[in-house]
Amino acid sequence: MEKLGNLAAFAVTAAALISAGNAFVRYGLDITSNGWLEIQWYLFAAAVMLGAPYVLKVNEHVRVDIVYGKLKGFGPAYVDLFGLIFFLLPLCGLMVYLTWPFFLSMYHSGEMSSNAGGLIRWPAMLLLPVGFALMFIQGLAEVIKRLLYVGGVIKLDIHYEKPLQ
Repeated sequence: MEKLGNLAAFAVTAAALISAGNAFVRYGLDITSNGWLEIQWYLFAAAVMLGAPYVLKVNEHVRVDIVYGKLKGFGPAYVDLFGLIFFLLPLCGLMVYLTWPFFLSMYHSGEMSSNAGGLIRWPAMLLLPVGFALMFIQGLAEVIKRLLYVGGVIKLDIHYEKPLQ
């Protein structure tokens, strides 16, 4: 998952550079391209869908810290297990199931953006089933880690600090 995290970081950097380049070319040279605008969206999708499993792995995902931060002992692990088993895994499985046929349809039809100079759409659409599948796999790994932790087999640092305000 570290490599995916690096790929997501690259996608954010590339999107920022392309965005700056687009702004310069558009306002400085009065030239525009829908393809360059759309690649920014594709890169943002890559950053989100490929970066999310890594964020889950390093325990930096967003939480509502009303109760979680006050729990001691195995409490946070049980909350994590509940959320992973009853929310994350079913949702990710459902999203893979729903988005895979949509991707296949786009791939087989060769669907293109309706914008002049736009890009093919299936590469961006592929990020959905792949990203949710990777999130599902990382979710399973997190469930296994939490179960081993609660069972006393491994030590696990699931300490969560509130993000800086």
